[in-house]
Amino acid sequence: MGHPRKSSKKYDTPPHPWNAERIKEENKLMSKYGLKNKKEIWKADTLVRKYSREARYLLGFSEDQIVHEKNELLGHLYRLGILPEGAPLEDILNLTVEDVLKRRLQSIVFQKGFSRTPKEARVFVVHGHIALDGKKIDSPSYFVKKSQEDAIGFYPNSTVSKQIEEYNKIKALKKPEDEEKSKKPRGRGGRGRRNDRRDNRGGSNRRSGRKFDNKKSNDNKATDNKSNANKPGAKKSG
Repeated sequence: MGHPRKSSKKYDTPPHPWNAERIKEENKLMSKYGLKNKKEIWKADTLVRKYSREARYLLGFSEDQIVHEKNELLGHLYRLGILPEGAPLEDILNLTVEDVLKRRLQSIVFQKGFSRTPKEARVFVVHGHIALDGKKIDSPSYFVKKSQEDAIGFYPNSTVSKQIEEYNKIKALKKPEDEEKSKKPRGRGGRGRRNDRRDNRGGSNRRSGRKFDNKKSNDNKATDNKSNANKPGAKKSG
């Protein structure tokens, strides 16, 4: 037993902390859903394994013995929005961490277009700009039920709501061609432009220009020496 005033840990840590493949997958999920740390992924993973364990336990009995437990578990997952209505019990075994992360308040806010990025959705929730049925909720990990999706919106008198509405209007007016152009990578055009500018200024290939000037000056000196030697009255060497 733990300390009575401290809550027990609600998640299980990975058995192998330095697994490279798992770390890459967790980093992708963190950037995709705008998570603060990996504990939120571990909580979702623990929840998925809990549901899978219950489903495997029920599948070991006959259909007549588990009617009530089966309907209760499937109804619970349907109310949470994790499974569709009428899904079989076997679908619980196919659940992933993303199925749970999609039901977080932060993810729902981003899906509904109340923010431009998942990280911005987290900031809006933490700063108290998001409300559920007019009640402010400042927890990004709040698990949104299926019946509560339509009740999510901005808190009254929120300064952010007008900015997001203007952003969504501008985004709706944009043509798909403009969006594709903005998504295209720019490449290394800046370096080419710099080189063109240098060529126009005459500053490119300065080293080669210096070599050419040195050769020219040496040739001029040699011709001057020859002309001086051919002049009458010039001193002959030797």
